[in-house]
Amino acid sequence: MAASPALEAPETVDRQGRRWFYRHPLVIRLAHWINAAVLLVLLMSGLQIFNAHPALYWGAVSTFDDPALAITSEQGRDGRSHGVVTVGTHSLDTTGVLGLSRAEGGTEVERAFPSWATLPADQDLATGRRWHFLFAWLLVINGAVYLLYGLFSGQLRRRLIPDGDQIRDFGGSVKEHLLLRFPEGTEAKRYNVIQKLTYLVLVLGLLPAMVLAGLAMSPGMDAAWPWLTELFGGRQSARSVHFIAAGLIVLFVVVHVLLVLVSGLVNNMRGMITGWFSLGRDREHAR
Repeated sequence: MAASPALEAPETVDRQGRRWFYRHPLVIRLAHWINAAVLLVLLMSGLQIFNAHPALYWGAVSTFDDPALAITSEQGRDGRSHGVVTVGTHSLDTTGVLGLSRAEGGTEVERAFPSWATLPADQDLATGRRWHFLFAWLLVINGAVYLLYGLFSGQLRRRLIPDGDQIRDFGGSVKEHLLLRFPEGTEAKRYNVIQKLTYLVLVLGLLPAMVLAGLAMSPGMDAAWPWLTELFGGRQSARSVHFIAAGLIVLFVVVHVLLVLVSGLVNNMRGMITGWFSLGRDREHAR
């Protein structure tokens, strides 16, 4: 790559004939990496909080005998304890992963999520709540900066709203993804329709739903804005929505990382660190 391509230029060609496109502005890159760190802390501290009462319900109150989901342990016919995940009337043995895990010294401990997945590692609800609330505000502030910058710079429109030709070729884009074929050259200068729709659902759907459901669980917010809790059908429903939205965001992150790996780890990482994304060799230089 050339020593230092002009940052004012959205596209440049280096001495080897490779085309470079300035794909990610600084604010977008900072927001991306801050979000990654913040969501990791929120996930781990959230699992710590969930471990204090590892069950979900629908409605305003906890129906202890009939949870929608529960992660516990129980004694099996063999006389040994087993980790169990129960969803409605269906149960799954998850010993060693969920419900029952090994602590230091090899002893088995009843714990919904293992210590390596929670913050802090030891069961400590108060500290987990402090981490969670602090980083929840960081998520909101970072998200607000991203949305405001994206709105006034036009980045939000370019990154979240599919173009007409992309919508018309939605089926083709799905096929290309299934075959692990990704846009190259000039087409790689914009997100494809699946990327845009996924980010649209994430940024304007899942993240706001998770934040609002989290607020609806707060007694203070319930007293100030009772309509927010009612919007979710009760505090227990809000807790379930919060958990489900968080799970879907984790699923998004896993798929996102896998696609980054298969579509070009070095180029994608360079783009999100420096802003510059390689479009391949320029045709004139390639002759």
